[in-house]
Order: sequence, then structure tokens, then C-alpha cells
Amino acid sequence: MKVLVCPDKFKGTLTAAEAASAMAAGWKQARPSDQVEQLPISDGGDGFGELISQLLGATPQTSKVIDAAHRPCEASWWLHSATRTAVVESARVIGLAQLPRGKYHPFELDTEGLGLLLKEIAQSGAKRCLIGIGGSATNDAGFGMARALGWQFFNTHSEKIDRWPELHALAEVRPPEKSRLFDELIVAVDVQNPLLGEQGCTRIYGPQKGLRPTDFEFAERCLERLSDLLVKELHRDCASEPGAGAAGGLGFGLSSFAGGKLAPGFALFAQHSKLPERISGANLVVTGEGALDGSTLMGKGVGELASICQEKHVPCIGLAGIVPQPEQAARLFTQTHALAPDFTSAENALARPAEFLQGLTAKVASSWS
Repeated sequence: MKVLVCPDKFKGTLTAAEAASAMAAGWKQARPSDQVEQLPISDGGDGFGELISQLLGATPQTSKVIDAAHRPCEASWWLHSATRTAVVESARVIGLAQLPRGKYHPFELDTEGLGLLLKEIAQSGAKRCLIGIGGSATNDAGFGMARALGWQFFNTHSEKIDRWPELHALAEVRPPEKSRLFDELIVAVDVQNPLLGEQGCTRIYGPQKGLRPTDFEFAERCLERLSDLLVKELHRDCASEPGAGAAGGLGFGLSSFAGGKLAPGFALFAQHSKLPERISGANLVVTGEGALDGSTLMGKGVGELASICQEKHVPCIGLAGIVPQPEQAARLFTQTHALAPDFTSAENALARPAEFLQGLTAKVASSWS
């Protein structure tokens, strides 16, 4: 059999490439005569930059900037010199994983470091930029990034605003002479949420970053004020665009302040990797991620992958750390299997993820016919 192994990351434990390696090893262990191809996937979150850069043949670069807490850091990005295309993964600069757990509140964090990086990349001669924005620590709607690019914000007393929690008093926005950095800026988003409201970035993803329910109303008021002023003064209305709420509103910020075009990250990955053709050439697809849950079924990469498999009548097995709703997952996947609690304990799965993922895959492969 031709088996295509293409998982996303198991967040917090395995990168997509590490998961693919463990799953391929497990499958070959049980069925050594099968042809197994590895293709780690991404939908725009952590790992997107590295995977896309490999597909493009872009070379690694490093820049000194600041992280979301304004601490000095070195950020990796990639450059395809022939086409002058830069590939950026915002999580390498302002990612939640870059910060000590629980030390900073989102009101203390912003996207300024990302703006500094984009400015440096543009000044280096890149004309096109592809940026994946998942995994951010921020909830500032790109305010810090905008300031780094030269945008200025003033309150009702004509005083300059330097922190995004002060946006509730925003009265004026002044754009720089040149706000467009690249001929083309493509923003890969891993979710389709708007900026504001019940499904907006603050209420849906803010808690992952440290926002408390008591913070929601104030944070929302700040971002709503920013959105309203951009519509009123500059006629830029991006808040309802699908993906505007991605990465704490960074989708909105890149669209509003830098001329970015939002696009589903998985669709971009599928295009560059020729994923539909690879699926058509396989007898079986094995995928997975940390949790096959509601977000998987609502447009995340692994769910979209399973949908392509259905369209092409190729069976698709989903493996995960947990599968909280197996009945719903059965609508997309031929089979689903979880590490915990049936195969091993959650503690084991977190402590030795590659080992147990390889073991689970071998068990699934041995029973596949």
C-alpha cells in the first residue's frame, strides 16, 4: 500500500515533522512492505514558516528584534532570493511559547517586534511576503506592529498612545507616509474568526493567553474603538473579515495597517505542497494532531485534509492525544484513535509523546486491512 502520513503538530509536545516521523516509524514497524511518504502539514500556526520555506526552497535568515514582552530576541525567517519572497512565522517573534508561562498578562504584550521584523525584511529588498500568524501571545489587533511601521495614535487630549489598553480613549489615527511594505503581503490564518464579538479574538482565544472573563469587556472596548476610528477616518473596514480575529486580531492589523490579504493557511499549504495530487496517489492517509476536537471539524488543517480525502474517496485515519467527540469525528475520518485514555495515560503521552504515538500507529497499522 501507498500510505501518506501527514499530521499537524501535537501542540506542546511534538512538531508536525516529529509527529510524522513517529507515525511513519510505527506504520513501517507493523507493515514493513508498505510505501510510506511523510508530509507534515500546517494551517498557518506554529511550524508554518519552516514547512513552507522547505517547499519553496527558501534559506534561513536571522534578525535581532524584540518579543511580545519587549525582551531582546533573535527571530528566524526565510528568504527565496530568486523571487525575493520572504517567509515569516509570527510565533517566532511574538509567540506564546517564547514567554515564561503565566509571567505576563496580555495587557503587557504587543506585536511591535513583528513590525520591526517586517520593516527590516522589506528594507533588505524582499518584494513579497508570506506570513503565518498562529500561536501569538498577543491580543492587540496589530497595534504594536502598526506603531513600529510608523502609524501614530492619539487620545482625546492629543497625547500619543503607546500601549494598546489605552485605545479606549483613541481619538485620532495618523498613517505613515508609506504603510505598504511589500508588493504582496499574504497572511496565512489558521482560524476564520472576526475581530470582535462573541466569536472574536478576545473571548475565544484570549483565555489561552491569560485574559480573564473580567478583562473581556475592557479589551473588546479598546479593539472596537480602534476598528471604529479606522472606518471613520480612513475608511478601512476589516473587522468582520474572516480571519481578522486570528492571532489576537493580528489578521485585522496586517490587513488594516500593512495591506495584507488574508488567506486560509491550510489552503496555502495545500497549494504549495500539491497536497490534493499526493492524496489522489495514496491508498491511505494517516493524519493527526494533539486533539481531534470541535476546531478540527470547523476548518482546522487536519479536518480540511480529511475533507479532501472524502472527496477523493481515499480512507483517512486520524490519530490524536485525545478524541473528545468520537461520534462527530466519525463524520470526517474513516477511523480515529486516541493516545489517552485507551492506549496509555495522559501523563505517559505528555512525557514520551513520540514513543507512544509510534506505538499507537503500529497498533492501528497491524489491524488495518
